Amino acid sequence: MLDIDWTCKSTWRKSSYNTMWCLIGCSIGDFGTIYFFQSIDHSLSIYLVMLLAIINGIITSIILETVILSKQFPIFEALNIAIKMSLISMISMEIAMNAVDLIFAGGVLTLTIIPFMLLAGFVTPLPYNYFRLKKYNQACH
Repeated sequence: MLDIDWTCKSTWRKSSYNTMWCLIGCSIGDFGTIYFFQSIDHSLSIYLVMLLAIINGIITSIILETVILSKQFPIFEALNIAIKMSLISMISMEIAMNAVDLIFAGGVLTLTIIPFMLLAGFVTPLPYNYFRLKKYNQACH
């Protein structure tokens, strides 16, 4: 597919590592938002809460990636790289995580659903991250 060697173990390791950092960042904002709205009385629909969780997950992931990249680049360059390099990955990760939550737990964050959300959030963008790394030698971290 697109002249990419999909069997390179070192690229899979590197893309898995990058995806893990993205997942950590996304999960902080996503889970925090869902938990917050579960803890308060509100009239928002579950879909609006999930949309807010996705947005907050993307924001926290960009912040985390910017902090990591700022050790290698000036802060504004690090922010620019974090936004450009991983937005597709973060969006797909967030949609996968929240879809699992909605489908299997009705949008309620529980300890039993979190591992499945994390698994979906990790596996979904992984091929894209591998592709970017292999094709363009571009990674977020």
